[in-house]
Amino acid sequence: VQLVQSGGGLVQAGGSLRLSCAASGFTFEDYAIGWIRQAPGKERETVSLINIGDGTTYYQHSVKGRFTVSSNNAENTVYLQMNTLIPEDTAVYYCAASRAVVAGLLGPNEYDYWGQGTQVSVSS
Repeated sequence: VQLVQSGGGLVQAGGSLRLSCAASGFTFEDYAIGWIRQAPGKERETVSLINIGDGTTYYQHSVKGRFTVSSNNAENTVYLQMNTLIPEDTAVYYCAASRAVVAGLLGPNEYDYWGQGTQVSVSS
């Protein structure tokens, strides 16, 4: 099982970034994929999640309207489009997979597999 992330980097406030998470080694449609971030000195928090099977999506209130999660099931890849970034979005972002169909955001301890993480830095 692998979740391989790409994207991220440094951007000015108001800018955009897109993160990718390519999955392999499991039945993609059976899983929910979350995006979890960890800012310095803070606990991990799930900011977005997509149920791959039916495409339902969920967002933390702080990113709703700015972030969009989507999937390309033919390529087993999930994306997180992040727009109107603010300095408070600075964190290491992880994608993670949970073998379940969920009805909301999962806690960070509820995932089965994790990507390697990627740094997102937003300057003011």
